[in-house]
Amino acid sequence: MQTQRQELNTQLQQLIDAVVLAFSLLVAHTLRFYATYWFDLTKTIEPFQSYQWLLIVVMPFGPILLDIQGFYQSPLTKTKSKSFVQIVRAMIGLSMIVSGCVIFLRLPLTSRAVPLLSILIAILLLLLKERIIVNYIRGRAIRGELRERILLAGLPEDIASLERSFTPEQQLLMNVAGRIDIDKQPLSDLIEAMHQHAVSRVIFAAGHSQLNRVEEAIGACEIEGVPAWLVADFIHTSISKPDFDAFAGRPMLVFRSTPEVSWALLLKGIIDRVGAFIALVVMAVPMVIAALIIRMTSKGPVVFRQHRAGKYGKPFVMYKFRSMSDDAEMRRAELEPFNQMHGPVFKVERDPRITPFGRWLRRTSFDEVPQLVNVLMGDMSLVGPRPLPLYEVEKFENTAQRRRLSVKPGLTCLWQISGRNQVRDFRDWVKLDLDYIDRWSLALDFEILLRTIPAVILGFGAK
Repeated sequence: MQTQRQELNTQLQQLIDAVVLAFSLLVAHTLRFYATYWFDLTKTIEPFQSYQWLLIVVMPFGPILLDIQGFYQSPLTKTKSKSFVQIVRAMIGLSMIVSGCVIFLRLPLTSRAVPLLSILIAILLLLLKERIIVNYIRGRAIRGELRERILLAGLPEDIASLERSFTPEQQLLMNVAGRIDIDKQPLSDLIEAMHQHAVSRVIFAAGHSQLNRVEEAIGACEIEGVPAWLVADFIHTSISKPDFDAFAGRPMLVFRSTPEVSWALLLKGIIDRVGAFIALVVMAVPMVIAALIIRMTSKGPVVFRQHRAGKYGKPFVMYKFRSMSDDAEMRRAELEPFNQMHGPVFKVERDPRITPFGRWLRRTSFDEVPQLVNVLMGDMSLVGPRPLPLYEVEKFENTAQRRRLSVKPGLTCLWQISGRNQVRDFRDWVKLDLDYIDRWSLALDFEILLRTIPAVILGFGAK
């Protein structure tokens, strides 16, 4: 059984392989077509239009046959020779389907060299594509860039049994940040471990006798916005958004209070990076001008860097055009009595640390433009809860407020288009963020992006 993420990756690979097979057919026809002139052959072939019916066969059936051969299973631990055998077997099956179409459906195929040559090209390209992807993923996994931090909770013997069932590929792609004995350790240990390690999920391995403790722990995960995975197929629950999945070959109930892995979420990531790249290209000249003005009008670096809390609270360096004096952080303590926000966040109206040009940058939100680099790097999204400094996250009044950390932070959000500084209570700010998380869709993202434009132009709520 595959996890939803694995299924999504498999579907993406099948889509890529369908394109590879179509490209191989086009290249094969081109080579055979011009071979007539290169080698002075007497027999010519028809234009590619006569072979287009092959696309209808190879594009859907090729990936299906590859899947039947197990081509998409355990790519990181599979040998090259095994991949080659799987591809060859799938291509033999595909050639049999093509032959059946020619014999029984009387479809035209004047040159058998085209499909045969396309199969040879496809074998090479599929092997090359798999090696490139595998080497890229394995390299990032070894460097720790793709290792997912998880917590294991339950009884020690159940946790040990679960870990023994992990495949080498799963061990390569995850990092067990901690193990919690729910029978002996208090719930506060689990919550502290989630905060300390910024884990992306907690996996519970426990029997029937610990269900009360597990239910309580899952409730804590739900409030935190961290997915809870339960090694069980016997629980019937009314907890919001329960889902069924598999991990290490075991059935699990997943309790999510955040958007689950889907094509829409994958598309959001693509839109983020493509949109950020295009915006950086378009804004390149204005950014250079702004940088020069900052350099000429005040002392200090052009770009302000600060550690902010990312997804699940994982720290990242956020970039902004510097809009304050260079000693702004040191002067923050003396301005604490004038904080106008109720809660852990710090905002002062007419902040004396803001430079004259910085006031314009903030009013137009142009100081946020460098965060497009954060979006391009994958630390942020175009739309999502605004990232907060680490010292403000540490001051959260209750664990429910941490659920805003369960998705990537963004350049704009519901708070941004609802008046920004007009929302004085952090609890109202969190309500807007949680409303976004609970109602998330691509349509909502586009709506927020469209409403951000007039909000930025008119400076609505910005001071």
